[in-house]
Amino acid sequence: MTNNRFAKMMTGYTGKALISLLVVILLGIIFNADGAFFKLGTHRDALRQLSVYGILACGMTLVIVTGGIDLSVGSILAVSSVCFSLFSIHYDMAPALAIILCILIGTALGSVSGTLVAGLKLQPFIATLAMMTFARGFAKYITGGQKISTYLTDADGNVIIKELPQIFQFIDSRIFGGNLTIVSVIFLFCFLIAWVLLARHKWGRELIAIGGNEESARLSGIPVVLSKFAAYAFSGAMCAIAGICQAAQETQGDPEAGASYELTAIAMVVIGGTSLAGGRGGMGLTFLGILIIGYLEKILSINAVPESGRLMITGFIIILAVLMQRKAD
Repeated sequence: MTNNRFAKMMTGYTGKALISLLVVILLGIIFNADGAFFKLGTHRDALRQLSVYGILACGMTLVIVTGGIDLSVGSILAVSSVCFSLFSIHYDMAPALAIILCILIGTALGSVSGTLVAGLKLQPFIATLAMMTFARGFAKYITGGQKISTYLTDADGNVIIKELPQIFQFIDSRIFGGNLTIVSVIFLFCFLIAWVLLARHKWGRELIAIGGNEESARLSGIPVVLSKFAAYAFSGAMCAIAGICQAAQETQGDPEAGASYELTAIAMVVIGGTSLAGGRGGMGLTFLGILIIGYLEKILSINAVPESGRLMITGFIIILAVLMQRKAD
């Protein structure tokens, strides 16, 4: 595929994603919940709520453009969430060290998936499904199935209440007059890193080439195994950052956190226009997908639509987005 044709195709998908976002915004204007949609706090909260999912979607995009999938992101998020809480609350570890260790753990788990997919040639669905199960079990094992909070029990059975570490309060704090949360800033920073890697770095072009035709990419000298491995490792690192943010927002580490988050992250990537078949996509498209899903969830929430309805509507939109991609192809 020539560069001009690829650019025109991507422009077309961007236009479709923008139209979809405008339709969602229009729905918010029509179904504004007695003016709630027009309040600044609604948009601030929407950005805060989509941030954790958005961080996961940043890593997911790099995996999907290779033609892969990562079903383990929610479980790795849970591992990071409980580890960060253990390190910070129970072990009184320095915040910087706790964050670094959690990112290393997330990267290591992602690297295992990358090894299975790129090195051992397992199907991404099977490899990451196995990692999803393993990581969830690991999160429950290291916590004994209990949430990690400021409430501790000593050897005599006495309850001890520890002070919540300041790093939790900082990550969940607001700046600019309370109009922007630190979690949202972290999401935007992760998005910027992913955008630079995919759109401006040689590695990003390699990932897209692999997704387009892996054998052709290999014959042209692209290190297919290493590039695919790094994509899953990067996804694991994004999961760790999302897990840290999740723990800070909930003021605890929950081994059940992140359940079904992988579906939302995949939906954000696909609805934006990135192809599940690989070879086509970008962070700009993912950003639009994040906004579409995030605002749709917020509009349904302020209109008191039950969770069952929100899930069904989101599922319908995912199917519609995939059908639109197929028609465009």
